[in-house]
Amino acid sequence: MVWFRTHGVCLFMVAALVSHILRTQYRSFSKLAARSMSNVTYLGQEQAQNIDIELFDEYKFSIDQLMELAGLPVAKAVEKSYPNRGEILVVCGPGNNGGDGLVAARHLALFNYKPTVVYPKQPNKHPFPSLLHQVKAMGVSVSPSLPSNLSTYTCIVDAVFGFSFRGANNIRAPFDTIIPALVNTTVPIASVDVPSGWEVEEGSTNGIQPDVLISLTAPKLCAKQFRGRHHWLGGRFVPPALAQKYSLNLPEYPGADQVVLI
Repeated sequence: MVWFRTHGVCLFMVAALVSHILRTQYRSFSKLAARSMSNVTYLGQEQAQNIDIELFDEYKFSIDQLMELAGLPVAKAVEKSYPNRGEILVVCGPGNNGGDGLVAARHLALFNYKPTVVYPKQPNKHPFPSLLHQVKAMGVSVSPSLPSNLSTYTCIVDAVFGFSFRGANNIRAPFDTIIPALVNTTVPIASVDVPSGWEVEEGSTNGIQPDVLISLTAPKLCAKQFRGRHHWLGGRFVPPALAQKYSLNLPEYPGADQVVLI
């Protein structure tokens, strides 16, 4: 009995000490993480374009390779944000953002979602025909027009315009009707990199207000106006030398994850 009381007290003291150390380390880590998140780099339009150019020219990434590396984290962010496997509408524009959307739709199909692609303008230049062929080969339905009833979808992936977009007041057909429909829907929207119709640096108070934003490479300045539920960062492919050149302060990805919350 004496042994139990003596050793019991010792064990209690050890447990209390370990608990104190863990709480102290957790508080330190939380403060460091918060400090790191508050200092995340936000890119202007020209910076984002220059980084893309260097990825192509200096680091020899191909355009379809970058779209694959962007589309997968988009799908992963959707999977983490909307874990109930339902119907997903992926609205793709004519540029690189639309290519990211096609890749994301293919991966969502592999993740056992039921994606449908809306692809009003389908470029004939590389790599878009191949990406379109691949998503169709997965059994994904592709339509040139937005469905009249959006309420059946768990989420709408907005992959229409990216960081090259200019002129929110001069959106051309058919996107001049698609964007207002996305603004007015009550279905949660996950925007890829830049909510479509937003100015890349200023954002928009009247445009699409996404539930989820998936920034790629680094968040753009407009992301500071994001007021939705989850802001993810994806695109885990930036060479360290390039990140250092542009002073990119980005959160660390946990483990082997393709996305991290900002």
